[in-house]
This record gives sequence, structure tokens and C-alpha cells, in this order.
Amino acid sequence: MRFDIITVLPGLLESPFAHSILLRAQKKGIAEIFVHNLRDYATNKQKSVDDYPYGGGSGMVMSIEPFAKCIETLKSAHQYDDIIFMSPDGETFNQAIANEFSVKKNLMILCGHYKGIDQRIRDLFVTREISIGDYVLSGGELPAAVMVDAIIRLIPGVLNDETSALSDSFQGELLDAPVYTRPADWKGHKVPDILLSGHEAKINEWRYEQALARTLKRRPDLLED
Repeated sequence: MRFDIITVLPGLLESPFAHSILLRAQKKGIAEIFVHNLRDYATNKQKSVDDYPYGGGSGMVMSIEPFAKCIETLKSAHQYDDIIFMSPDGETFNQAIANEFSVKKNLMILCGHYKGIDQRIRDLFVTREISIGDYVLSGGELPAAVMVDAIIRLIPGVLNDETSALSDSFQGELLDAPVYTRPADWKGHKVPDILLSGHEAKINEWRYEQALARTLKRRPDLLED
């Protein structure tokens, strides 16, 4: 699976993709992540990618020309399933969307900055707008990294345990059940006996009950449907 991420601050994305599961996925050839510096596509000598907003107001707006040039260059070489803009007013990213994106082949991700991006970029090129929550960050780089991480770990062959991703929180629209490891007794705080029983059916039943109880307590909104 290929990801092309367009950003004015490529350095922000160096570390998230250079460690752990995301690095292993790239080394295995399962995922490819390419970060493109938007300034390389600037059309002026100063390599600026923003300008003052029409109509006045505070902040600077990212210009259409550099984005258009970069997008069109990438599209001339690859076909994209979606061109995604990370935006606080997009649809809220969740596990279902991660599952949906994980079966795609090529995704392009646009990272905004400053006050925002020229609306024409969104109108002409973007096919999907995604938010990671109801708050505003300095740019779309960290949200893009979050989304790519959530997607890549779902691709077959990325995780050592293929069933691990399927049992994560939100996969069945429930939060995950409590998990434990050794020691079985730590200063009088013991692991539930059922987990030491070896009875798989009863353990699965216990885990489902715990997941349901945790979801009812912490995220009842997930059960509204």
C-alpha cells in the first residue's frame, strides 16, 4: 500500500514513520510512505506557499498553485483511491474508516497549516476530509501520522499476530476488555481466576462481558445503535 503525504513541514513526519510497526511494514515492502515537501512545488523565488486571505482577517492561507502542481505531478504517475485532507471539520476518523482505508492501494494525504488552505484545493482535488477529533492542531502532520498508523497495522502481514488487530478496541464497536500478564499475583493484586483457567470458551465470554461493561461505562455512545 502506498501513502503520499504532502506537507510544508516534512521533518515533523520523520520520527513517526521510522520506528516500530510502521518501520517494519516498510522494510517488509507491505507499505510505502513518501513525504513530499510542498515548498518544492512553489512557483515563486521565495518558495512561499501561503498568502494573505482575500476579504481580510487574521492568519495566512495556503495557496492553490503549489498544491495543484504537487497533486497533478503525483497523479500523473499513480492512480489514487482517495485524496484526503486532514481537517478539524472533516468526518471524524474511527476504526471503521481505518478498516475501509486499509484495503485501498494508494492514498494521498494533504496536510494543511497556518489558517487553512485555499478552498479551491478542497473543491477540485480532495475526495475525503478527515478529522481526528474536535480540536485544532498546528497542522495536519500529526493527524496524518495517527491515521497512517491506524491503517497500516490492519494490513495483513504487518503484525506478527494476525488476530491482534481484529481484537482491538472499536473493532466490534466495543472497547477492549482488561488485559493482564505475569506475575499472576502482584502485592496481593491478582489476575482474575478465569484467565488462568485455560477454558477458552469461558475466557472469551468473560472478555466479551468485560468489554461490554467497560463500553457501557466509558463510551455508551458506541452502543446507541
